[in-house]
Amino acid sequence: MFKQNLLATVVVFIAWTIIDFLTHGRLLMEAYEATAHLWRSEQDMNPALMSGVTLIYSFCFVALYQYFVNPKSLSTGLKFGALFGLAAGVVGGIGSYVYLPISLQLAGSWLAISLVELTAAGAIVGYLVKDVGE
Repeated sequence: MFKQNLLATVVVFIAWTIIDFLTHGRLLMEAYEATAHLWRSEQDMNPALMSGVTLIYSFCFVALYQYFVNPKSLSTGLKFGALFGLAAGVVGGIGSYVYLPISLQLAGSWLAISLVELTAAGAIVGYLVKDVGE
């Protein structure tokens, strides 16, 4: 169980890092530049801390799946990830729109990114994390 959870955590972390790079580092760059006054400058950002946060989030996602989702399968992993992604996207994307001066398009993009990232993570855990004895 430990090995499959560790592997799932690492794979989820890598997937989220790639998706974040592509979406935030490439696709949404114009939107971030238009609202540059809201964000830290690149030199003030802390990549190690960002990676640490992503790693802890990955671990928590895998642990929640391991301890609370039954039966464990690709199908349940996808459902878990999609539901988690919708919840996180609404809170992080649309919720941010309520109190930050960002466009609804950017907020919607954050919702969509959360949905994609967490659904992908659900597929990963559904594939890699099995019940004891399987």
